[in-house]
Amino acid sequence: MTETPPLPFHLQLLVREYGQSTYQLIQGLAQIEDVAERTRRAAGIVQLMVRLRPALRELPDHQLRLWNHVHALAGAEVALDAPVPLTLPRLHTERPKRVEYPRQAPKLKAYGRGIEALVTKALALEDDTEREQAAAQIGRTMKFLYRQHNKENAKDVTIIRHLSELSGGQLKLDAQVVADQGLFELPATVGAAAPANGRPVGGSQTRNEAPRENRESREGRDRRADGNGAGGSFGNGNGKKRDKKRNKKFRSEPQQPPQ
Repeated sequence: MTETPPLPFHLQLLVREYGQSTYQLIQGLAQIEDVAERTRRAAGIVQLMVRLRPALRELPDHQLRLWNHVHALAGAEVALDAPVPLTLPRLHTERPKRVEYPRQAPKLKAYGRGIEALVTKALALEDDTEREQAAAQIGRTMKFLYRQHNKENAKDVTIIRHLSELSGGQLKLDAQVVADQGLFELPATVGAAAPANGRPVGGSQTRNEAPRENRESREGRDRRADGNGAGGSFGNGNGKKRDKKRNKKFRSEPQQPPQ
C-alpha cells in the first residue's frame, strides 16, 4: 500500500485554517465532470469558508483570496469558472527558518531592542538636521515607552540622558529647546485633556454635574411658577400651601391590624 505524499507546507497551512472537512469537500470537486456544476459546488464551499472565518468579510478582496485558496487546495488540474482571476500561490517546499531568540538583553529594559535599532539608523544619517529630527522622534517614543513601563511620567532631561547613553553620546539634544518646542510632548488623546476648572471636555454631563447656572435658572423658574399660581406675587405663601397639600395627598395611611 503506497502512502500519500505529504502536502506542501503552504497547503498544510490552508488545511489547518479551514479544517480537514473543508479540505475533503474541495478534494471532491475533482470527481465532478461538469465545469458549471463544479463551479457551483465551489461557490458553496467559498460561502462555507466565509462562515468559518467571519473576519475575512472585512477584507476588500476576500472573494479573490478564498477562490484562490480553493483553487490551490483542489489542484491546478481542476478547472473552475470562477468570477475572479485564479492564480496558483508560490510553492513553499521547505519550512521557514526558525527565528533566533535574542540572547542579549537590551541596554535599557524600558525601551527594548527596537529603540536601539532606531538609534542605529539615526546614527547612519549624514545630514545633521535629519539626525536631529530623528533624535526628537526617538525621544518622543522613548518617553511613551518609559511611561508604559514605569507607570509614571519621565522628565525630558532623563530621556535626553538615556538617548545619549544608547547612542554613545552621538545623539544630543538641548533640554531647553526640547521644553520650549515641546519635542517630547505626546499627542493628546480624545477626552484626556481638561480645562482649568476640572470639567471634562467633550464628555456628557450627568444630572449632578450640571452647571450651576442651569440649576439656578431651573430653581428660579420653579419659584416663579409657585408664586404666579395665584396672582403672580412672591412670598404670599401659596407655594407653601401647595407643598403641604401635596405632602398630605401622598402621605401613606397607617395600616390597620387584621380583624
